[in-house]
Amino acid sequence: MAAQARPLGLVRTVLPPAGRVAGFAAAAVAPALATYTSVLLADTAVPSWHEAYPYLPRLFAGSALASGAGAALIAAPLAESAPARRLAVAGAALELAGIRRLERGLDLLSEPYRTGRAGRLLRAGRVVGAAGMAGAVLGRHSRLVSALSGVALLAASAATRFGIYAGGIASARDPKYTVVPQRARRPASGE
Repeated sequence: MAAQARPLGLVRTVLPPAGRVAGFAAAAVAPALATYTSVLLADTAVPSWHEAYPYLPRLFAGSALASGAGAALIAAPLAESAPARRLAVAGAALELAGIRRLERGLDLLSEPYRTGRAGRLLRAGRVVGAAGMAGAVLGRHSRLVSALSGVALLAASAATRFGIYAGGIASARDPKYTVVPQRARRPASGE
């Protein structure tokens, strides 16, 4: 019996510090992991993705933060959910601000994000994200409200990501999103 306890004791001694180190390593790479897709999208010839390069990384970081906090609100005990609530509010605020920038800050190339399927998805992401953020604040004493807030934040993140995808595809399909900006740049280049 003592021989079996030694390996188990060794495991119990080694795993907690290894888990802490792994947690710090995960925290160090999380921002890059959360935003690399946005960088890949912005580095394409798809007009609405390419022009959104200043906004996409923050939007994707906020979306990842909100959805991670949403999963924590679903799973964490109510007494331990305060950090997840703060992250949910911060992430949802970043995501909502990023959507607003996409819809208004790209001149003509914002149009695909406001219309069609992309517009519907991004509006849904905004509404559901705001509801999830409110639930994170108001649900401190209710397990049900916390879980519903978490579900809303996860749904908002999915709607936002699919909306960005749909907006890019719409801009790639319509030549005006390529031709009009090119014509607008031509006199500035001296040609």
